[in-house]
Amino acid sequence: MNKIGYWGINSCKINRKQAQIPLINPLRKGSIVVLSFLSLFLVSSCNPFSPSGNPKAFRVNLGTEPPSLDWSLATDHVSFNVIANLMVGLTEFDKNLKPAPVIAKSWDMLEGGRKIVFHLRDDVMWSDGKKVRAQDFEYSWKRLLNPKTASEYAYTLFDILNAEAYSQGKLTDDSQVGVKAFDDSTLEVRLKHPTSYFLSITTFEVTYPQRQDVIEKFGTKWTDPEHIVTNGPFLLTSWKHENEIQLKANPNFFPGKPAIENVEMFMINELTTALAMYEQGQLDFIDNHSIPILEKPRLAKAPGFKHVPQLRGEYYGFASFRKPFDDPRVRKAFAMAIDRSVIPKLLRGGEQPASSWIPPGMLAHNSKLGLPYNPPEARRLLREAGYPDGKGFPQVTLGYNTLEDKKIVAEAIQGMWKRNLGVLVRLENLEWKVFLKRLQNDPPHIFRSGWGADYPDPDNFMKLFTSFSGQNYSRWKNARYDQLLEQAAREMNEQKRVRLYNEAQKLLCEVDVSIVPLFNTAESTVLNPRYTGLEYNSMSRLLLRDVRLKNSEK
Repeated sequence: MNKIGYWGINSCKINRKQAQIPLINPLRKGSIVVLSFLSLFLVSSCNPFSPSGNPKAFRVNLGTEPPSLDWSLATDHVSFNVIANLMVGLTEFDKNLKPAPVIAKSWDMLEGGRKIVFHLRDDVMWSDGKKVRAQDFEYSWKRLLNPKTASEYAYTLFDILNAEAYSQGKLTDDSQVGVKAFDDSTLEVRLKHPTSYFLSITTFEVTYPQRQDVIEKFGTKWTDPEHIVTNGPFLLTSWKHENEIQLKANPNFFPGKPAIENVEMFMINELTTALAMYEQGQLDFIDNHSIPILEKPRLAKAPGFKHVPQLRGEYYGFASFRKPFDDPRVRKAFAMAIDRSVIPKLLRGGEQPASSWIPPGMLAHNSKLGLPYNPPEARRLLREAGYPDGKGFPQVTLGYNTLEDKKIVAEAIQGMWKRNLGVLVRLENLEWKVFLKRLQNDPPHIFRSGWGADYPDPDNFMKLFTSFSGQNYSRWKNARYDQLLEQAAREMNEQKRVRLYNEAQKLLCEVDVSIVPLFNTAESTVLNPRYTGLEYNSMSRLLLRDVRLKNSEK
């Protein structure tokens, strides 16, 4: 959307030429103020996101269109932030990021941790009035694993007995997969080995229950508002693609109806427009998807501002199957030509430079791992690979999704590679959904990506790059890496797990260099002071069920 210069979206479609607005460099001193004023003018005069006028509506900005609301197919934080307000699962994280009961009122750990029996509540209802049953979990999990579903997150359940073989088509009888509903309220899960983090996996949206009858009846249209059935705090009432999602409070949500009656979720990827809408009172909550970088110091002094460190990392990946990045020396050279210390100064949001992959605050974080900034060694490696001072190096592309911070980082690192290696890398930015498809089908030579914790265990970060992961876009494979993660999953001793993850991180970030970790992120958020109850934790989920007006009865 930014690429064609739209300041509005969809029906508004006011571009800079039509509005007679000059192009402005957003990094030039004073430009942000001008941009905010112009955006405010356009929001006022032609705003396709104008509020409903309902005083009970809570308004947020998603930043972009969710690629999917099918939680077997969703892969990104935008989709999961919507799904997390429509659905609940067996468990959820408490304030200490430990799994706590939700639909599962209790569970038994049996056979030394190889079998878990979940006992479900009997008062959780779907939005059409039917009871949520253990069979809905069995169906959902087997659908996630079914190779016909082609879920990128199928590997999440590979600790279940026979799950991997079924997902890879080596086993066709799904009754052999170790998940079974014995009755409406009893779900048995058999694991191929004790797994220290498995309960945490049951907090993740991809494990939420699904209705077989609804999906089989409506096919790919089952998530449309007129078809979808959900069990969470809010109901999906409207989805205007590329524009707006509307939710309303679920009166039958078993812990109690949310205090906020309506939620409006907009899809505004122009940061200055989103900020102007907040400051005009047309949004009630904004985060990094709505805050221009140069405005962060000012907003840090605003009422309702919070700065929340995240279990999230950004990295650049290499398409290891494409020349010249099929050569580890080239990948190492590009990694060692990046000065990560510059990035926090550019982004101004509390980012921390990172050369290793497992983030701070998580078991096995080790800041001493990874390749350091070393331009002379980078040039030596590139020369050894046959490209002295970058001579003869083919044209390569760095791809990233269209956001201000991604562009700033890409341009900065493009300059480092030019100065330190003599290589000019072409930049390509794509809208979020298009970018995801590109990564899945035809990744560029180098690509920007990031990962936020689905569950707070290093397995969630490290398993991303196994040979069987649907999200290993570099297509790098290392049998030793896969073996180390398998051993770590079975290991219940934390110190031994740390040693295994250290060795795996060295393979990933020092030896083979499939990826270049760049930095760990933090979230800047601003909540309208009229509201309370929105707690953004390090898992980066936008949970709205406890939001309410201050001094109001819940």
